[in-house]
Amino acid sequence: MSDRTVRILRPDEQREAWNLFRAALHVQPGTDEEWDRVSAAYSAERSWGVFEPDLIGTARSFDAEMVVPGGARLPLAAVTGVGVRAGRTRRGVLSALQAAQLADFAERGVALALLYASEGTIYGRYGYGIATLAKRVVVDKHRAQLRPDVPAGGEVTVLGIDEAAPKWPELYAETAMGRVAAMTRSEVYWPGYEAQARRRAKLVQTAVHRGQDGVDGYLTYYVEEDANHHAKLQVMAFHYANPAAFAGLWRFLLSVDLVDEIVLPMRPLDEPHALLFTDPRMAKTESTEDESWLRLVDVEAALAARTYGSAEPVVLEVSDRSLPGNDGRYRVGPDGASRTEEEPALRLSADTLAMLYFGTWRASSLADTGRIEVLDPAAPAAADVLFGTRESVWCGTVF
Repeated sequence: MSDRTVRILRPDEQREAWNLFRAALHVQPGTDEEWDRVSAAYSAERSWGVFEPDLIGTARSFDAEMVVPGGARLPLAAVTGVGVRAGRTRRGVLSALQAAQLADFAERGVALALLYASEGTIYGRYGYGIATLAKRVVVDKHRAQLRPDVPAGGEVTVLGIDEAAPKWPELYAETAMGRVAAMTRSEVYWPGYEAQARRRAKLVQTAVHRGQDGVDGYLTYYVEEDANHHAKLQVMAFHYANPAAFAGLWRFLLSVDLVDEIVLPMRPLDEPHALLFTDPRMAKTESTEDESWLRLVDVEAALAARTYGSAEPVVLEVSDRSLPGNDGRYRVGPDGASRTEEEPALRLSADTLAMLYFGTWRASSLADTGRIEVLDPAAPAAADVLFGTRESVWCGTVF
């Protein structure tokens, strides 16, 4: 439309954008107190709006870094706050936002973008693909008993939210960055996280685990009751640097009184909760779902930054309709990745490459389901090995 404008929001427009996003999620406008808490999460030059001439759509991001296979950290744009006003959906507003935002990421040299999708059909067309999966775990607290050989763990100290919140950034940085797909959390992340924690429950507590070498794990939780007085301990955060901290924090969870169930949403697929208990069935995986959606903004930089398994090199031909600068062929092998003019073995789109990047999805499975065009029959099996990772990748930061 000729009267449509896409631009960075002014500071005095941020609250209107926040309320537009809330309305898109069917949530009423926020209070002055809530805005005071979350306004610091709106980074200057990172919040976009679409105007006609009133504000009808918004999206924002904040800067971070993400761990890729091999341990390198790449510049990341964490995309959030995406919403379109009711009555203006399906008119190209989101596409306009995505085009402006992705162009900005590319210009700034951001290698990766990440988001959590409210619907599974939206973001593939903009080059995002499901990159990490997570499971929801529920433990019967009354019946669960730890095996006698589970590590004893260390000392646990419980802090209220007023004391814990200032410590969260350091606790997270010290305990949560050891897994592929983990991301850093800058100062703009924490105001929104704290506001959400305070909104969820009257009493939010943080248990800090200290091992032989100091603090090595923590979890944040609250307890809620349903109409039948069935009490659930809801775990908001659970991070640890070693197996002893994992076991020690579980010993703490099982020690909390007046609780019937322990609920852990969005956990890594390979996290061994069930192996802690004399009866593994006490830890039930209720569901598995997509966690984060990844976008390779700079395909060449992203492919070159990670390490690969030992297999014959494979040439990928990538098509990217949103960022055509990524179009081309890339040779991927144990010695790294780079652009090439060699004949391709596999053809795939940007969103499929994002699904392959962390090894969450096997190239052979993506080929079998039609997401990869196979030109060399041996290439899918080789790509399975090249992109495979030893443990399940997991972001663990919801935004």
